[in-house]
Amino acid sequence: MPFLLIFILVPMIELAVLIKVGSHIGVLWTMALIFLTAVIGVGLLRVQGLATLMRASQRMEEGQIPARELAEGFLLAMAGAMLLTPGFVTDALGFALLVPGVRGALAGSVMNMLKVRAAGSMQGQFRHYSNGRGEREVHPHRDPEIHHNPHRPDVIDGDYKRED
Repeated sequence: MPFLLIFILVPMIELAVLIKVGSHIGVLWTMALIFLTAVIGVGLLRVQGLATLMRASQRMEEGQIPARELAEGFLLAMAGAMLLTPGFVTDALGFALLVPGVRGALAGSVMNMLKVRAAGSMQGQFRHYSNGRGEREVHPHRDPEIHHNPHRPDVIDGDYKRED
């Protein structure tokens, strides 16, 4: 339901702002401004996106998970969609997402939201045990941190063999 409201309210607000601006500066200047904000926004998005991609690559080379960079990449994609959508309100929101401080704060919120959802959907952790042949086995029933939940189905135990 909130998404439906967004898809109804945002175009209505954009239309009202476009009409108001167009009545003050004229239709051609309004269209030129919309085009100019899209071009500038795409250029800034390209620079910010490449910088985020380079940081993600560097973190992966260091053996770390680029979680913040992925969240920022998602926000940059949203910024790009907003900047390409004709209108001044969506352009303002898109440009706000291009500001590193704003994007960093929102990326932290996105990561916290995803952590809460992921933690709520996980039943427990698995422990890896070596079977003596250089292979790793997962035994959820040996793990004392996993508790049986009668409302969830049982875990089906299986074996695998890695063949390179």
